[in-house]
This record gives sequence, C-alpha cells and structure tokens, in this order.
Amino acid sequence: MPRAKSENDRKIFVLDTSVILYAHNSIMNFAEHDVVIPITVLEELDQFKKGNDTKNFEAREFIRLLDKLSQDHMIHNWTPLNGKTKGNFRVLMNPDNKLNANEIFGEEKNDHKILNAALYLKQFEKNRKVILVSKDINLRLKAKSLEIHAEDYETGKIKNITELENTGKYVMENVDINAINTLYDQGYVEAKTVLGTRKRKSNAFYILRSDKNSVLSYYNSQENILERVDKRLAYNIKPKNAEQAFALHAIMDPNIKLVSIQGVAGTGKTLLALAGALEQRREYKQIFLARPIVPLSNKDIGFLPGDVKSKLNPYMEPLWDNLKFIQNQYKETDKEFQKITELVNQEKLVIQPLAYIRGRSLSNIFFIVDEAQNLTPHEIKTIISRAGDNTKIVFTGDVFQIDTPYLDSQSNGLSYLIDRVKDHPLYAHIKLEKGERSELANLANELL
Repeated sequence: MPRAKSENDRKIFVLDTSVILYAHNSIMNFAEHDVVIPITVLEELDQFKKGNDTKNFEAREFIRLLDKLSQDHMIHNWTPLNGKTKGNFRVLMNPDNKLNANEIFGEEKNDHKILNAALYLKQFEKNRKVILVSKDINLRLKAKSLEIHAEDYETGKIKNITELENTGKYVMENVDINAINTLYDQGYVEAKTVLGTRKRKSNAFYILRSDKNSVLSYYNSQENILERVDKRLAYNIKPKNAEQAFALHAIMDPNIKLVSIQGVAGTGKTLLALAGALEQRREYKQIFLARPIVPLSNKDIGFLPGDVKSKLNPYMEPLWDNLKFIQNQYKETDKEFQKITELVNQEKLVIQPLAYIRGRSLSNIFFIVDEAQNLTPHEIKTIISRAGDNTKIVFTGDVFQIDTPYLDSQSNGLSYLIDRVKDHPLYAHIKLEKGERSELANLANELL
C-alpha cells in the first residue's frame, strides 16, 4: 500500500465483522491510514466471544487488542495505533444520517448499520477517501450501490492463484534414454544428469519422457538424486495415474511430514490419504480423519434434530464412505477387513469433526484434514503448530470449491498453505487432475 503524501491522502478504512473474524490483527495492517470500527461490529463480536472455534478466538483476541490499544483513551475519539508508521482508529457510534441504508434496502439489519457508518464518514470526511473493507461479497455490492468504495481484505491473499496450479509436478520431454534406463535399473539417478542447472524444488515430482520410454520420479533434495516412483499398493488401493502415484509416494514417505493434495471431486484425494495411513498404521499411535463442519444454510448444527452423533453423521458420512470402500477391497473373513473394524472400535482410527480434535495434542498421529479449503489461514497454522513428535499431517481439498461465505480461492487456508510452504524439505504438494470415481462422475466434472 503506497504511503500517503499528505493528511488528505490518508484513507479511512471501515472494517466489517467478517474481517475481524478472519484476522483479529487486521486493524494493524493498513499502513499509515486510519481505521474505523462501527459500534455494530463490537456488538456482533460480543455474540462470538464464547466458544472454542477459531472465530471465537479471533473475536476474543480482537477485543483484547482494542482494549490494549485504547488504554486511557475514549475509543469514540481518534486513538493512535502502535508504531510511528501506523494511523489512528476509532469506534463509530450509530450515526443519524440523512441517507439511511435501512430505509433504502427496506430492512433494519446490522449490515445496513455498518453501511450507515461508512455513509456518515463519507459525508463528514469529504476530503478523504472512505473505503468499506469486508469479506462479505454481498455487503460490498450493497456498498457500491450507495457509491461507497468497497474492497476485500487483501492481507494474506494469494496474488496469483494460477501459480499454485504448477506446484509439485513437472513434465520433461526428450530426456536421455540412458538416464531413464538407470532409473529403472538402479531406482535412482544423479539429479544433475537429468535436471542439469535447472532450479530444483524440494520433494518435486517429475514425469520424464524420451522418444521410447517414460518414468515417474521424485527429487530427493537431501541426497540430490531423482528416485523412481512406482505405483505401489496401499491397503489394496493402487494408484490409477501418475498424479495419484506421486500423492501416495508423498503420503508414504516418512521424511515428508506435511502433505497437501489438491483436486476436484472424484480424483481420489481422501481415499489415497486414508489408504496410505492404514498401510502405515503400525508407525503411529492413532489415525485421525477430520473435516471442518460447514453449517447447512449458515445454521449451526444445533438447529438440526437429534443428539450430537446424529447431528454430525451427515457431515462425516463422506469420510466413512471412503473407509468402507477400502474395507470392501477385502472379504469379511480377511484379517485386513477385520483389522479396520478393530481400529475403529479401539479408537485407533477416529473420524470426527475438526472442532472435536482441534484442542488435542498431536503426537505420534497420522492426521488427515479433509475439505481443507474451508479453513482460514489461521486455522491451518493452528493445526500444524500442534504437531508433536512423529506426527504427519495431510491436507486434502479443492481450492476452487469453497463452501464458506467469507473465503475464496485466494484467501482460504489450503491456498495459503500451498503458497507459503512450497519448496520446504518437510513438505510436498501434488495436484490430482484426472477424476477416477467413474465415467459418469467425470462427465459431470467436465461438461456440467
């Protein structure tokens, strides 16, 4: 954000509740410009301060931050933010405007009160640009209809989402046939033989092709070699294409502690992660398979009938479906079939909503987080920061299939993870491109 040349160049940013719940320290990220918090935002945050979800944490932390910044100041007046390069903030009480959003839109609601705050500032701060910042697209559209500048909260957003598409896998043509033969014969080849002076990324996967042959390979940065990747079985699940083979290799590699798998529905993300975990069950104390709950019609699960288990079953059913699919690779009399039932009964394999696992210690755990695109960057960080000794975490999801209203392909936690951790020796990422569920499912993904 360019620095203001004069007082009038300093903008006024009006923050919506959705921004605070996304990042409690967002108030500190507007350079030397001033920030306004409508009193309605504080009223809404009061409803979120109790609970164990990330949004509850963000609400509590913001309230503490505001209290710390205000000290002896009255917060309805301009109060300096910490640091010489920062601007000021104030809490704006409900103004009495000539132009009233409640009357314009025919309904009295909190969003319209926040719009009224921006309208008030626009009227009485005529020499300064007033901008409403919200992660609520509809609120931004309403603001623009009232000739209020509005924008998304940009801090932490991925600038170029297309760059993530090329992370993890590379195709090389016209590779020396001798290098490919060496990979087949020895299982590895010196990286410089194939890659030459190309920049090498840790744990990257390569499809190497010559005129006569091809091979799948993986770059081992510790030994500076390319290793052959085979389509190995994991609990009787076999990869059906190159990308699945790469994904399973990362899942099964003990030196890679963090894996992300991106792909549309039906590409096998969760199935491969679960199969790989079951194959390595003896290496870990427990297998956790979790997913965030996205309430139906934006209603909390408390609105659903029944006890806690019956409320949660609809959300967890896709995970149980993957487990049953793996189990059905065997006969009921097979020990592998019975082992899965035993793991579930003994709680060695646990399928739960993410909120039920978030506070637990993650030592000696194989942890699979499904639908990770519905997490915020802060939630991703919180999960990873809880990893103890001998813990591996696999995130799966589709960054273009967002089910929560205040995230998008550039601001969700999975995109953030892929962008920030790429090329780290402990991390591997692969994108699954080909649907393997069925020809009918592929038809839906491609044509509908």
